[in-house]
Amino acid sequence: MPDVRDAPATPVYALREIEESVYAYLQPDGGWCLNNAGLVLGSSGPLLIDTAATEKRAALLRDTVRALDSRPVDILVNTHSHGDHTFGNHLFPDATVVAQEKAAAEMAEYGTALRGLWPEVTWGHVEAGVPDVVFKDHLVVPGTGRRVELLHLGPGHTAGDAVVWLPDQRVLFAGDLVFSGATPFVLMGSVEGSLRVLDQLRALEPLHVVPGHGPVGGPELLDLNAGYVRWVRDLARQGLADGAEPLAVARSVGLGPYGHLLDGERIVGNLTRAYAEERGTPPAAPLDVTAAFGEMIEFHGSRPTCSA
Repeated sequence: MPDVRDAPATPVYALREIEESVYAYLQPDGGWCLNNAGLVLGSSGPLLIDTAATEKRAALLRDTVRALDSRPVDILVNTHSHGDHTFGNHLFPDATVVAQEKAAAEMAEYGTALRGLWPEVTWGHVEAGVPDVVFKDHLVVPGTGRRVELLHLGPGHTAGDAVVWLPDQRVLFAGDLVFSGATPFVLMGSVEGSLRVLDQLRALEPLHVVPGHGPVGGPELLDLNAGYVRWVRDLARQGLADGAEPLAVARSVGLGPYGHLLDGERIVGNLTRAYAEERGTPPAAPLDVTAAFGEMIEFHGSRPTCSA
């Protein structure tokens, strides 16, 4: 049977005010599909960063935002294309949805395909979340009454990652470029690209880092994620030298110093991307995600846990 925990009748969340009128919306435990969102209460209405995977979870997020500010969400930023961050966009019909241009293309291409990985989940009514406005590298968000910047620093978790940066408060909403307490995931992005992006995020000198999954932290989260990605890159280089494929390498080394992180089966997908890059595949070039996920299931012994 698939290894799927039952989602609670009422989803659990935590709302943390990081700076005045700047919030992180956290969904424990931060595993598969249990993403974080962010909220900035601006002069023209709330700015929301990401939504949630299921209709029930996205509706709870909507109601939480309404309790803080009765005005409709003005701007909704998607940090990347994956459904746990975008499937609830339609529950904010007054919002202008913004994403990086490559993320927008991925939303249109993949639609709601994420549901197929966990057909047991009660998704409810979800939509692909195609944005209204796209940007390439940098966008200053208007109407917030504070400086809010959207930055695309290159491929990392996906081809079209965006971070939301509040330079005056030094708050960074990093999306899935950063995980906290959970294993980083670069199968659809880039190993070397992730390391470059994490270096650039470190140069911003954030005080508060809101990851895409897991607890809020500080700049140490950037170092922890970079350390894991470098470890995977080194394993891939040694595996290629030994003539071993990603699943065999993962089975031989286990999870090493990262066994405490959730969703450790991602090592197989991460090694798949690392192998491809070492063999000359460009960053974020399409790979066979279905096959890689199948090998992650094989490594895990069952379908990875999803509590959405």
